[in-house]
Amino acid sequence: MHLRDIHIYPLKSASGVRVDHASIEPWGLDGDRRWAVIGDDGANLWLGEFPRMLSVTARNLAHGGLSLTAPGLPDLVVPPATGESVPVGFTGLDRAVTADEAAHAWFSELLGRPARLVWLDDPRRRTIDPKHGGLPGEVVSFAWDAPLLLTSASSLRLLDEWISAGAVQRGEEPPGPLAMARFRPNVVVEGAEPYEEDGWTEVRIGDVEFRMSEICDRCAVTTIDPDTWVKGKEPIRTLARHRRWDGKTWFGVRLVPRTPGKISVGDPIVPLART
Repeated sequence: MHLRDIHIYPLKSASGVRVDHASIEPWGLDGDRRWAVIGDDGANLWLGEFPRMLSVTARNLAHGGLSLTAPGLPDLVVPPATGESVPVGFTGLDRAVTADEAAHAWFSELLGRPARLVWLDDPRRRTIDPKHGGLPGEVVSFAWDAPLLLTSASSLRLLDEWISAGAVQRGEEPPGPLAMARFRPNVVVEGAEPYEEDGWTEVRIGDVEFRMSEICDRCAVTTIDPDTWVKGKEPIRTLARHRRWDGKTWFGVRLVPRTPGKISVGDPIVPLART
């Protein structure tokens, strides 16, 4: 088994950036989900409600700022956030630092409603929710419930087979393979058995060790086509047939780093403990 892909999401809910290597911090990949977009009430303006967030490509800049591109909008360079600290509606976090007014205006135009760009100045301020497997002292960025999400290429291939078989049963033309981007992973493993990752409790990627905090429950975000931003029925419809328990559908696992370090595409992946 080896590490096939690494993806960083500088801006929560925006498209990911594929990289060849990344540093692992206690809160996840260095540069992952330190920025987010909120409304006037501090609530996260997330991808499930605003699919056009997927049209945004955000890249971290060496000086601490952010570059933004999206169809129909001018490119924007956001300087490091030095604004006021404002209330935000993220579990385990009470406040974040605002970016400049140009960034707020850019996202307000993109989403067609008042919006603000905020920066998580210190990820050590946000703890992982114990309801999602967090242990005392574990921290996370603006990511949902864990520092990293791992998915498996073989698991997606089997899901594609299930989707195609279901289409044939309904008398429909089988669709093409789903893009792994729908599941928004940080790391993708190649060479595992389908859904083998469900049973890992500890795993090493390269020289970095992780514990699995929980299997990842999936929401309607996975039904958004990353290229067209249009919602469909898959993969939730098929996951509900094959991967449903406890009232939820499941794909991928959430990881918490045990040690810092660096990971690179091609690194071996070794399960250290299993259920």
